[in-house]
Amino acid sequence: MAYFKGSNPEILSCDDCPTLVDVWDSDINSGDSVHWTSNHVYVLNNFVFVDNGARLYIDPGTIVKGLPGQGADAKALIVARGGKIYAEGTQDCPIIFTSIADYTDIYDDLPENIRGLWGGLIVLGQAVINTTAGEGQIEGIPTSEPRGAYGGSDDDDNSGIIRYVSIRYGGTEIGAANEINGLTMGAVGRGTIIEYVEVANNLDDGFEWFGGTVNCRYLVSAYVGDDNFDYDEGYRGNGQYWFCIQDPTVGNRGGEHDGGTDPEDGTPYAEPVISNATYIGSGAESENFDSDWALKIRDNAGGHYSNSIFTEFRVSGVDVEDLDQGEDSRHRLEVGDLTIEYTYWHHFGNGDSPLNLFPDDFVRAYMMDPANHNQIADPQFGNIDWSFGGGNLDPRPDADGPCGSGAVIPSDPWFNQVDYIGAFEPDAPLWTEGWTWLSGAGYTISSGR
Repeated sequence: MAYFKGSNPEILSCDDCPTLVDVWDSDINSGDSVHWTSNHVYVLNNFVFVDNGARLYIDPGTIVKGLPGQGADAKALIVARGGKIYAEGTQDCPIIFTSIADYTDIYDDLPENIRGLWGGLIVLGQAVINTTAGEGQIEGIPTSEPRGAYGGSDDDDNSGIIRYVSIRYGGTEIGAANEINGLTMGAVGRGTIIEYVEVANNLDDGFEWFGGTVNCRYLVSAYVGDDNFDYDEGYRGNGQYWFCIQDPTVGNRGGEHDGGTDPEDGTPYAEPVISNATYIGSGAESENFDSDWALKIRDNAGGHYSNSIFTEFRVSGVDVEDLDQGEDSRHRLEVGDLTIEYTYWHHFGNGDSPLNLFPDDFVRAYMMDPANHNQIADPQFGNIDWSFGGGNLDPRPDADGPCGSGAVIPSDPWFNQVDYIGAFEPDAPLWTEGWTWLSGAGYTISSGR
C-alpha cells in the first residue's frame, strides 16, 4: 500500500509524509490512553477494540485504513462499553476511515460502485434499549465476542466525541446478508457528541442506532448500498441536519425505522426527534426499484420528523406498519408518538398525487391534514445531480421559495433554531464542503449559487 499526498493545500498541512502503523486488537487495553497522530496511517489488521476503561485520541487529519477480510477475518474499529473515542477532526483536516485500497486524495482510484472493502466504525454504550434482556450483541460482531455487548441503564452515558469524520468504502460481509454499517451505534448515550460525520459507499446502511439517546448533527449518508438512516430497539435521541443521496443503481430507503425486535412492543418506544433532514433517493426515473420508500416505519416505531424534504425516490413516500392486532406503528401515529409535520415531498416514481405518495388511507389522511403542514411541492433546490465530478449537486432550497422559511422550532433547546426547511441553509455555503468524500470527489458545488 502506498499513500499519496494530494493537491489540497489545507489537507497537506495536516500531516507530513505519514508512515504506516499496524494496529491489532491487543493494542488498546483497559486503562490505556492511546494517541493516533496525522503523521501516521493506522492500518486495522483485525477487529480492534477500544476496551472498557481505555481512551483513543485521534488527531485532525489522521487516516485509518482497514485491510480486506470477511466473517471472522473482518476489520473494524469498535469502541466497547466503557471505552471512549475522541476523534476530533476539523473542516480543513477531517479524520478519514477507509480501505487500504483507497488513495484518499485520488477520488477516481477505485471503481465508482465499489463497496464493502473493510468493516466500519462501531460505538457501544450503556444507555437503555428496549429488549427484554436490556442488552444485546451488536450486529457485525461474532456472538462469541463479549465485548460486542451493548445496553445498560445510563441514558447520559458518554462514549466520547466523533466530529468531522468521513467513513468510506466499508460494510464488509460477516455472514449471509449480514454486513457492517458505516457507523453503528449500540445504546450510545446522550453524553456522546456526534456531529459532522459522513458515510460514503458503504455496502450496508449508512448510520444505524440500536436504542440509546445520542444526539447527532450534520450527518451525510452518500451512495450506500442499503438504508441511509436506520434505527431500532428504542432509539430516542435528537437529530438535526441529516442529508442523504442515493446511488442511481443501488440503495434502499431514506429512513428505515423499527421500534423493537425482542419484543416489538418493548419500552421505551423508539421516538427520536429529527428536524431539518433532506433525503434524496436514486431518482424518480431510475432503474433502482429498491429505492422504494423515503420512510419505512414499522415494528411499533414512533419518531418525529419536521422541517424536512423528501424527493427522488423510485416508488413512494411513507409506509407505516398496520397490523391486525397488537402494537404497531399505526398506533404510535394515532397516539402522537409518531408525527410528520412541516415537510415537503416532490418527484417520486409512482407520481406525486396524495394517493401515490401515501397509499394507505390512514397515512394519507394524516399527511394531508392541514394541521400537520405537509406539502406536495417543489422545494426548489439549486440542482440535483448524481454524477461523479460534475460539481453540480446543490441541495439548498431557494431562499425565496417555499422552503426558505416557515419552519417550526422544536421545543428541545438542543436544536438550533432556524427558519428554513431541509438540511441546508439557503444561500449559505454547504456545510459538507471541504471535509466530505462528496465534496472531494466533486459531486457538490464548491461555493455560491
